[in-house]
Amino acid sequence: MPLTVPHIVSDVMTTPAVTVGRDARLKEIVRVMDERGVSAVPVVSGDGRAVGVVSEADLLPKEEFRDRRPTRSERERLRSDLAKAEGATADEVMNAPAVTVRPDDTLARAARLMAAHHVKRLPVVDAEDRLRGIVSRGDLLKVFLRSDEDIEEEVRRTVVSYLFPRHAHAIHVSVRDGIVVLRGPVHDTSLIWVAERLVSGLEGVVAVESRLRGEGCGPHP
Repeated sequence: MPLTVPHIVSDVMTTPAVTVGRDARLKEIVRVMDERGVSAVPVVSGDGRAVGVVSEADLLPKEEFRDRRPTRSERERLRSDLAKAEGATADEVMNAPAVTVRPDDTLARAARLMAAHHVKRLPVVDAEDRLRGIVSRGDLLKVFLRSDEDIEEEVRRTVVSYLFPRHAHAIHVSVRDGIVVLRGPVHDTSLIWVAERLVSGLEGVVAVESRLRGEGCGPHP
């Protein structure tokens, strides 16, 4: 079936990624974040492998407890944060191991990992875990910048023409703000749900509204 291959991480990732080494001091990490306008940086080993990530959230405990001692309840509740507050290098404050994706992973997989681990960006690594780039939530949202015209053309070419070749000319496809509407007669109603599923899986599609009907049926309201 001539469907377009889904966008993958390498299509949208930023490369090269801004990184720091294991022994980077906290002031250096803050400076790098500020200069490059990022809120997190991968930590790499000497051979270029991604071993962790340092985010702004990992650095905040250092400031929070800089001029006061934590209470007993805070020591029990914020054990991990307090350990980071005492750290002086990337190796001591980073989140490890790094949650990573491969360049050929789909954007859907990257989005699921971000949601599951509550992170805003993921290092992109190769089969040897060497850093190849970084992908952010903003990068994943780029897929929704596809024009309605581009989506409509792909729906016609890869779904309508393939599933309903006899009625392709009679099926109307319209797209507005990423919402696809399908109208018209089809020879096999069992394929309607297939069409809906395939269209919903195309990059940039926000929702699908199907008004397809069997041959001989009256127009869908």
